[in-house]
Amino acid sequence: MFSSLAVLLANPHGLKYYWKTHYTSQIYNFHGEYRWNAFDVALLVPYFIVMVILAFYGIHRYQLVWLYYRNKRNEAKSAEPPMRYPEGELPSITIQLPIYNEQFVIDRLIDACCRLDYPRDRFDIQVLDDSTDETKDVAAAIVQRYATGTNGLEPQPIVHIHRTNRYGFKAGALENGLKTAKGELVAIFDADFVPPTTWLMDTVHHFAEPRVGLVQTRWTHLNRDYSFLTQVEAILLDGHFVLEHGGRSRAGVFFNFNGTAGMWNRKAIDEAGGWEHDTLTEDTDLSYRAQLKGWKFKYLQDVECPAELPIEMTAFKTQQARWAKGLIQVGKKSLPRILRSNISWHQKLEAWYHLTANISYPLMIILSVLLMPAMIIRSWQGPLQMLLIDLPLFLASTASVSTFYLVSQKELYPKTWYKTFLYVPFLMSLGVGLTITNTKAVLEALFGIKSAFARTPKYNVAKKGEKSQAKKYRKRLGIIPWIELAIGCYFAATIWYAISTENYFTVPFLFLFVLGYWYTGLLSLFQGLFERKGNRGDEMHEKPYPVGI
Repeated sequence: MFSSLAVLLANPHGLKYYWKTHYTSQIYNFHGEYRWNAFDVALLVPYFIVMVILAFYGIHRYQLVWLYYRNKRNEAKSAEPPMRYPEGELPSITIQLPIYNEQFVIDRLIDACCRLDYPRDRFDIQVLDDSTDETKDVAAAIVQRYATGTNGLEPQPIVHIHRTNRYGFKAGALENGLKTAKGELVAIFDADFVPPTTWLMDTVHHFAEPRVGLVQTRWTHLNRDYSFLTQVEAILLDGHFVLEHGGRSRAGVFFNFNGTAGMWNRKAIDEAGGWEHDTLTEDTDLSYRAQLKGWKFKYLQDVECPAELPIEMTAFKTQQARWAKGLIQVGKKSLPRILRSNISWHQKLEAWYHLTANISYPLMIILSVLLMPAMIIRSWQGPLQMLLIDLPLFLASTASVSTFYLVSQKELYPKTWYKTFLYVPFLMSLGVGLTITNTKAVLEALFGIKSAFARTPKYNVAKKGEKSQAKKYRKRLGIIPWIELAIGCYFAATIWYAISTENYFTVPFLFLFVLGYWYTGLLSLFQGLFERKGNRGDEMHEKPYPVGI
């Protein structure tokens, strides 16, 4: 089956001969001796529909890059607040720290928040604790130390609010905290964040401008260099914060609060209807409701807030599945209202792309099922014609991913961004590898299947070689890693078929599928193996995580 390829490599004139015999001779003959039938049409029509839809979402990534650069002049306007509060008239701020079973990072978080530079008479901290394990005792003791000043700092205005009923999960905890919050502004930090001391002063003056409802800052990464996986995760998040948030905010269209490292105007929360917990991304839900009420959102790319990345594949899957399901839930809930509103068509289109983007995961499943039959059917159509059709779709749907993340790294790291080329295949393949878990999450959202808020485990590790103490927060394994490995084998078979039929142009594309499914599947399985060996006799925390992710 490699005879033609061998001739091509052995003969210095082989490339010309190969191209002439395999492509040019069929340039006017799309069908050759092949004749269409109803069965083939029934397979190819959905195949091309899926490819075209994925291509549209890919083109939208190019559009975000274009919006980012086209409106770059607007970044200078938003970076510095157009107005500032007079000295001595800063607004009061409440800092909310929602936590749930996170005893190994809570000390770091509270210490960072108590060191924030802001007048203490206009500042208070709420530790919103829904924990069901010893975290509640650990957090209460830490709060007591900072409140009384026995930790070396002056007494801090901090309180510990523990709920025994997790009603509404994170959204419920935030809403409960607002009942006693003193601040005109509300800053929120998740347990794995470490805000720098200047964070409040860097953001607060933007609220001097009328109708500013939210200021979101950019996440950076405490443990970016911990492993290859965290390097890839960091690039994925950088793309979101630089080009999605950057492009949308610069263009003046809607974007969302990320649930942490942002500060709200309390009036915007109240006017939008408060925190609601009927979706898993309560932050995005409130964001759209507030912006539809006319509140302005600002994104500060140069104000950073470090956080911890998931160090294990199953934790990363948990995070991504929750985000995928939550965005689809918000889309079902808010898109009808958005499309009926009097905002511009561009704002409506961006909202549509943003809230429906995760529909690409079930489409990828359909594409996976149809790919091999489509290759068999279309092998009779002529390779050049396949190239003329498939290459543009590939460039739109797949190549846009690499472009998106390369550009984001170039913006953040202009001197070292070229190193990102080494990660590009893994970026794209990791997205493929998430298809099974995220498809499950998307389908649950579409069919209204409820699930608990599965928070991402935090392990308090930053350097290579560090071991986490938070073993009991790891997730159980289910059947999904085995499904991922099986699908990877299926795509390995498609590579063999592509080579045997001399359809070499599809091999790199198919290899991404093999790499993605095997990478996520094997990493999940080996993690579970090590977890069982390392934790014999230790209590394992099984809830609220769904089995199999």
